[in-house]
Amino acid sequence: MTDEGINNILHLYLVVKVDVETLVDRMPNEIRVALATLGCKLNQAETELLAGQFTRAGLRLVSPDSAADIYILNTCSVTHIADRKSRHLLRLAHRLNPEALVVATGCYAQRAPKELAHIDGVSLVIGGDEKPRLPQVLEEKGHLHRMPATRQRLFARNGFKTRALIKVQDGCSNFCSYCIVPLVRGREKSLPADEIIAHIRTKIEAGYKEVVITGVKVGSYKHDGIDLKGLLERILAETDIKRLRLSSLQPQEIHPGLLKLWRDSRLCPHFHLSLQSGSDRVLKLMNRRYRAGEYQQVVALIRNMVPDVAITTDIIVGFPGESEAEFLESYELSQQMGFARIHVFPYSPRDGTEAAQFPDTLSPQIKRERTKRMLSLACQSTRNFNQKFSGKIMPVLWEKRSPSGVWSGLTPNYIKVYTESNKDLTNKLLPLKLVEIRDDGVWGEIPSSSGFCIHTGP
Repeated sequence: MTDEGINNILHLYLVVKVDVETLVDRMPNEIRVALATLGCKLNQAETELLAGQFTRAGLRLVSPDSAADIYILNTCSVTHIADRKSRHLLRLAHRLNPEALVVATGCYAQRAPKELAHIDGVSLVIGGDEKPRLPQVLEEKGHLHRMPATRQRLFARNGFKTRALIKVQDGCSNFCSYCIVPLVRGREKSLPADEIIAHIRTKIEAGYKEVVITGVKVGSYKHDGIDLKGLLERILAETDIKRLRLSSLQPQEIHPGLLKLWRDSRLCPHFHLSLQSGSDRVLKLMNRRYRAGEYQQVVALIRNMVPDVAITTDIIVGFPGESEAEFLESYELSQQMGFARIHVFPYSPRDGTEAAQFPDTLSPQIKRERTKRMLSLACQSTRNFNQKFSGKIMPVLWEKRSPSGVWSGLTPNYIKVYTESNKDLTNKLLPLKLVEIRDDGVWGEIPSSSGFCIHTGP
């Protein structure tokens, strides 16, 4: 099993990008907190909320690879690779800062708290139920104290200035046979629309240009009679957010009434629609609520109603009992769909799930070979999709600059783009002409009419 496919979504995500040189000198008794996240956008959104709580409490946020008094890892447990990465990062944090309070929270902490508690250097394990109030939990246990209000205002200025992740929903009631999420996050529950809109307005005031609506099962959003369509309508009507993106939907949650909202150009033409398998037999074993033909019909509907749309997906390779013919069904359907991106997951049994009891006769060698083939298709699919937009001018939200001076950002339909400029593009929405396909994205040129300096290549 390779890490290459898993790294498509499992990555160390620095929740707060802080240039420590620009902050004030360390004050007496100042507490430094490092936050890191593994896994999904919902995890990332929750860690952003924690970052806001810590800054409001007057604590200083630092990078996970720098000196910290408290290191917090929001863990993931979707696969055994995620578990392994979580354990590795916790041990690494202890080695970097032997005196630091190392805290594990998130899905792995909810699933197997005793397992994490036995890792050398881990000081506390806080389950997912207590994660939303983690600063208060640490305060109750005597590990931190709140700073004066004047210092709270000073440190509250630090945070993201690109895309904001907004949690609208948690939990899942589907119980797919392979999935641990319902066991660690519980049943579906949604946040009030007023609370969500207030949160978005706060992010807009802080300078964010794009909001990503996230949850375990966003399409099941429902609160006080408002469903996902109603929530999106309210966000579009009651905020002036520049770009609004959804993190993930299920095929059975897509309908024409929902898709009509994409007539508003602020809604990004990007749908993450998990396929998982192209075989109807395997989909049934997975307890998915659709079949391959229904998935194809939904994709056709989206493409008919949303111009220039990107459809990204997840594929599980090597599910117990998957035959070579059934793997080929997944491969060929993925090839036909023309996905913008494919996230490939080698099957990973999770204790407590139904699929963990299924007979698994596939050898590791066969799983590795199928994973490699699907990853190769994923790379080619992304290049093919990107090629369709070569020569077009598209709006880009620029995010960061590499040490070599190359800027990266995203188009509305989730194409990763690059350019060079001698000006600061951070958090700017600017047009870009897409000119050259690169390994994982497209090199572009900023038109001179934008007022920014242009380079044709590195």
